Amino acid sequence: MTNSTESRASLGNYRAVVCSQYGSFEDLQLQTLPRQPLAPTQVRIAVAYAGVSFAHSLVVAGLYQRKPPLPFTPGTEAAGTVIEVGAEVGHLQVGDRVCAVLDWGGYAEEAVVDSVGVFPLAPELPLAPAITLPISYGTSYGALIWRARLQAGQTALIFGAAGGVGLAAAEIARAVGAKVIAVVNGESKAHAMHERGFEQVIDAKSSNLREAVNALTSDHGVDVVFDPIGGDTTDQALRLLADDGRLLTIGYASGTIPQIPTNILLLKNISVMGFNWGQYVGWGKVDERLVYGDKVRAAIEQLMAWWQSGDIQPSIYKTLPLGEFVQAMQIIKSRDAIGRVALDTSQ
Repeated sequence: MTNSTESRASLGNYRAVVCSQYGSFEDLQLQTLPRQPLAPTQVRIAVAYAGVSFAHSLVVAGLYQRKPPLPFTPGTEAAGTVIEVGAEVGHLQVGDRVCAVLDWGGYAEEAVVDSVGVFPLAPELPLAPAITLPISYGTSYGALIWRARLQAGQTALIFGAAGGVGLAAAEIARAVGAKVIAVVNGESKAHAMHERGFEQVIDAKSSNLREAVNALTSDHGVDVVFDPIGGDTTDQALRLLADDGRLLTIGYASGTIPQIPTNILLLKNISVMGFNWGQYVGWGKVDERLVYGDKVRAAIEQLMAWWQSGDIQPSIYKTLPLGEFVQAMQIIKSRDAIGRVALDTSQ
């Protein structure tokens, strides 16, 4: 954080992007707010970087399954330094470099967060890419490891592999020793995946998906499909599963929720399973973040260990100043980003 940010914080106020009414992302405003109170189980973080995702535009529009009370500050993932701890917090202390999953409030110079969702970073791990751990990598880890039980030697077909969650999924699948087939849209994204060391990459814009997958698997099919796209992609993916395969439905970036023909599940002994990371971090119908706190923490610690060993490589596609939140969302909506976009609160 810069001295100017610390100075503002010492005066009891901070800059934050504010949504006063549900609607367009362009209507958000950068405001100076009074410091929020701190509950006994919470910590205050001087935010250095905040992640921006497409889901935030849905939250701002009032179209997401969770509606924060107005007014609110968007942003569900952040990295920075702990500057205050509640009386009942034992595993964190002032000065800790951390990443965190938030209910909302990330687009700001500081945020108050329940301590169960805050994870200390090793000194050698940089702050900016750490924003990817609590949600993007957490989602992919939970889906592939907890839900689909992906094993070394199995084959994972990853759709949207150049996106924030898809790229995390591809890296996690490789980290556990699975064979990865990465599906992307466009030559530049295919090139980026090759640059990251993925050999089996399919450009869906220029290739017949079924023919390409059959060629790469000798017509055997894949063991696990990671599907954040939905729509026709899901229908194609079902037919690319090997017997006893598992399809993970993660989201519907296509805008269409697929209808599953259950007869194909029966004929091929395959499974379709949903995965909602939000259930584990307090965003479910019932807040169960304390129930799953240890499980989530173990997952994030494993991800950090893989990061330290080089098995995964969290990175940021582009970083913009806090005040350029609209431009950050435009980059995401253009679908040009490879990985994540972040806001830098020091600018």
